[in-house]
Order: sequence, then structure tokens, then C-alpha cells
Amino acid sequence: MIAAMKRREFITLLGGAAAARPLAARAQQPAMPVVGFLGATSPDAANADRLRAFREGLKDTGHVEGDSVTITYRWAEGQFDRLPALAIDLLHRRVAVIAAGGNAPALAAKAATKNIPIVFLATEDPVKLGLVASLSRPSGNATGINFISGEVTAKRLELLHELVPAATRVAVLVNPANATTTETTLRDVAVAAGDRRLQIQVLNAGTSREIDAVFETFSRERPDLLFVGLDAYLNSRRGQLVNLASRHALPAIYSNRDFTEIGGLMSYGTNIADGYRQLGMYSGRILKGASPADLPVVQSIKFELLINASTARMLGLTVPDKLLVAADEVIE
Repeated sequence: MIAAMKRREFITLLGGAAAARPLAARAQQPAMPVVGFLGATSPDAANADRLRAFREGLKDTGHVEGDSVTITYRWAEGQFDRLPALAIDLLHRRVAVIAAGGNAPALAAKAATKNIPIVFLATEDPVKLGLVASLSRPSGNATGINFISGEVTAKRLELLHELVPAATRVAVLVNPANATTTETTLRDVAVAAGDRRLQIQVLNAGTSREIDAVFETFSRERPDLLFVGLDAYLNSRRGQLVNLASRHALPAIYSNRDFTEIGGLMSYGTNIADGYRQLGMYSGRILKGASPADLPVVQSIKFELLINASTARMLGLTVPDKLLVAADEVIE
């Protein structure tokens, strides 16, 4: 009887060990891969739309947030000097790939690691920025999408001048904290303005108060046009910029549709949501084992011109037929 009891105890222990093995095996399995998202601004309404597109791109490659992949977000809240520390923090989170939404986040990520894959959304030539060796063969740990918005600065100014051909003075608003993009913008605007015999007034703003101060100068030194430079922080302050431009009755052009949809006069640039979707798709491909060195940089060439006809009428402007025909969308 004692022997039978011992046999039963042994079988029970053996069964318990067998049941425990799958649990132990599951506990030892690696957690879901982590995508580190590095952004220059904050998760506001516009970024919510872009992040939705980013997650759709991931989903297109079979990765669903919370199901098969975790996304860890880090935002600089417009303080670009925070980006290097945020990039390093993502490395401590053992991310499988860093998705960098903009030039400054991409440069910070690139400086932080030579090993972790980086997928960037760059508004300028990533070769000139030093992110990749070439567009077709990136060769390092980074690849991504060239958004090209920076390369159409001259075209943007040309479109605004066509709408107000009598203009002679243009104020150019840039964010000095975004040094690389600002330098490129001012260089290209200077060339385009020279071709059109426009005088330039450069104004710097990297905070909400500085934006208010800039528009106060317009009360004293009245420009004919306002050119808002390409910048993540300025984009996050689009409501403030559009309202002030309206209050000062100042014809302005912006880099993307976010501004025009809320009352801005004109915008010209590539489709941002489409760029974020591609950012998600490339991140997903890397999670599946692709090497960034072998993924050519995607050049986003889907440009769109938006004109807010209601704002034009409020400013007393008649939009030329040439621009109406060229516009991808006219907002009434």
C-alpha cells in the first residue's frame, strides 16, 4: 500500500512538472518586439492622425500595436535639445527599430546608435543630412522616406507670389532651434526671392511667445507676404499662426495641408499622412528581418497644392484661374 501511494505521488509530481514546463517555456519566450517612436513635438491632434497612418503601415506588414508589436513613444515637446537623451532612452528600452519622425529626431537617433535599425521621415535629402550613404544603397543602419518638402521651398514662394503678384516684401518665419532645416530654408528662399525681386525679412520663433512677438512687429513693419518655414514645432502651432495671419490680414503660405484645412490661405508640399504610412511599412519590414542597408530610401513624390478660397476672399484676393486649375483641392 505504501508503495502504491509512493507511485501515485511520483505520478502526480511528474504530471505537475509536465504541466509546469509549457508555462516555464512561455515565460522564457521573448516579449513582443518594441518599436521606438521618436518625435520632435507632442502627440497633438495632427500627430494623432499621422500616428494612425504609421500604425496602418505597420498593420500592412502584419504588425498590430498591442497584439504583435509594442510601440514606445518619446516626444521632445518642441525642445529639440531633448532629442539626443530621448533617443538614448529608447535604446535602454531594447527597441528593435527606431522610427524617427523628422530630420532632428533622425539625426539624434543616428548619433545615438550605429547598430539599432533606424527608419526616418526626412524632409530634406538624407544623403546631405548624413543619414545614408546613398538613396539606392543606404549601407548603414538607417533608411526611410525622403519627404522632399524642403526641396520645394522655391516653388512654395513662387506660388504665393503668383497669388499676390504686386507684393515686394516677404517675411520668412523660421525656427532657429531646427538649425539644419532653417539653414536650407533661408538659402532656398533667398535664391527664389532674388529671382522675383522680393525683399526678405527673416524672423525667428521657437516658442509661442516668440510667435506673438513676431506678429507684433508686423504692426510696425508691414510685409506683403508671409512664408512660414518647414518645421515640426511651427506645425504644432498652426492654429496660432493661422489666427494671427488672419488677424493681421497677411497672405501666407505653409508647408502642408494642416494649416489650410483650419483657415490658412495656401499650402504646398507632400502628403504627410502617406509619408507616415510608409514609415510604418518600412519599420514593419525591418521587424520581419529586412536590413536597412538593403532598403532603398523611398522618395515621396505625392505633392499637393491646397487653396482656401474662403480665406482668399476675406483677404480681398482673387485667385488666378491658373492656380485654381493647378490646385489639388480648393477649400470653400
